[in-house]
Amino acid sequence: MTPLLSPDWPLAELSRIEDATLNASAPPQQRWLDGWQLRLSPGKARRARSVHGLAGGLMPLDGRLAACAAAYREAGLPLIFRITPFTQPRDLDAALAQRGFVVADPTVVMACARLPSEPGDAPAGAVLARPDHAEFAEALGMLRGSPAAHRQAQAERLKQSPAPYQGWLLRRQDDGAVLACAQTAREGDFVGLYDVFVARDQRGQGVSRWLCAALLARARAEGARLGYLQVQADNLPAIGVYRRLGFTDGYSYHYRGLPGQTA
Repeated sequence: MTPLLSPDWPLAELSRIEDATLNASAPPQQRWLDGWQLRLSPGKARRARSVHGLAGGLMPLDGRLAACAAAYREAGLPLIFRITPFTQPRDLDAALAQRGFVVADPTVVMACARLPSEPGDAPAGAVLARPDHAEFAEALGMLRGSPAAHRQAQAERLKQSPAPYQGWLLRRQDDGAVLACAQTAREGDFVGLYDVFVARDQRGQGVSRWLCAALLARARAEGARLGYLQVQADNLPAIGVYRRLGFTDGYSYHYRGLPGQTA
């Protein structure tokens, strides 16, 4: 499965987006191995607990794979690789497929060069709040039904991220219930949208579109020029929302892991 690369965006721009996604997802538990970055977070996000092939390296491939397997075994994590159009060596995806690694979670990276300037009226009876990292991770974890270990790992990663995150909660005014949440990560004139999640009883009412527009408009007012996000390729409702906000496909990526170990 070959990751896609859109001809509609300059390659240098897409490469910068990839750098921004890596910076925004950097966990404290990571190390380098012959040009590969091994991320070893115990949290939910696969991009923070997978191997990123960032350089070709000098070791024989099987030796490098064995060293990666040992590192992830020691960390108590499955061995998973993130495969993008920028992965090195270029034939790594095919080599993993030959060794029995299967594809998981095809994902689209989308970008928007014209950020909204005005989100419109907020949902009735709702207010936007800025929590700290721990509060955001807890609220998102409650919406997702994530275990405590995942919530703690995310809070730790957000706090130590080299790309500053700002979490946002859309709360109902009368009882404080969280209706939706999202985060932005700023790097230069780029702004990334992360962890967009809407409570089940609020879906289909335009909540996510308003929240994303509001956060992008804030980022634009602060100097952001280009927005980006990552969304699973089969999440068609979310992709529809992002397209209406002006996002288009930039490139795709997927993960590879051994059967039964990619969940």
